[in-house]
Amino acid sequence: MIELSDVHKAFGDNHVLRGVDLRVESGTSMVIIGGSGTGKSVALKCILGLVHPDSGIITLDGRDVTKGDRDAFLARFGMLFQGGALFDSLSVWQNVAFRLLRGSLKRPRDEAREIAVEKLRRVGLKPEQADLFPAELSGGMQKRVGLARAICADPEIIFFDEPTTGLDPIMSGVINDLVREIVTEMGATAMTITHDMTSVRAIADNVAMLHDGVIQWTGPVSGMDQSGDPYLDQFIHGRADGPIEAVR
Repeated sequence: MIELSDVHKAFGDNHVLRGVDLRVESGTSMVIIGGSGTGKSVALKCILGLVHPDSGIITLDGRDVTKGDRDAFLARFGMLFQGGALFDSLSVWQNVAFRLLRGSLKRPRDEAREIAVEKLRRVGLKPEQADLFPAELSGGMQKRVGLARAICADPEIIFFDEPTTGLDPIMSGVINDLVREIVTEMGATAMTITHDMTSVRAIADNVAMLHDGVIQWTGPVSGMDQSGDPYLDQFIHGRADGPIEAVR
């Protein structure tokens, strides 16, 4: 469904992506792992068109993502942001229904609220919490609101940027389970970037290891531990010694 072919991106002298090749099959969950600053977020932004690659081709269903109707293209995506990225001045339901209150997906206000409340219920939040503001929620609840917003318009493709960052182990497990369940229920194609190996094992069908601007290894999550790849092996076991140089 999504394919990156020899994608390069530099910011000045900082060459972040150095020829990324990656295929994501329809209806599967792909998780991209790698150290901080290796270009995971840049790769997602290139797919969405928020950052334009210097060279290479990115296609969605075989079509160049830089061509065609931009609004129709973005309408196919949902996004869970790393920090939640909720609007402090909007109520919880207005955050969830943000896309349904404006633009090409606009619905009547009452209908948008009804959909938002249903999506909040799906992620384990109660209807009475819909009228609260983000500041009145815990970090875990805010993450659930972000997840409800990501699925509110029933997207075909969902991106998850570090879905468990800042959460305790129990809440991380809850979010991992929700992500897996929702992706399966919706039949959506998912791309996730994370450092959390527990999340990787919980939500991935396939894994791609990004290091030094290229995909060092890709394969099914079940093959990670026997990959034989020194970069992947060092990363998933958190070893200081190996081909990945730790900043000391």
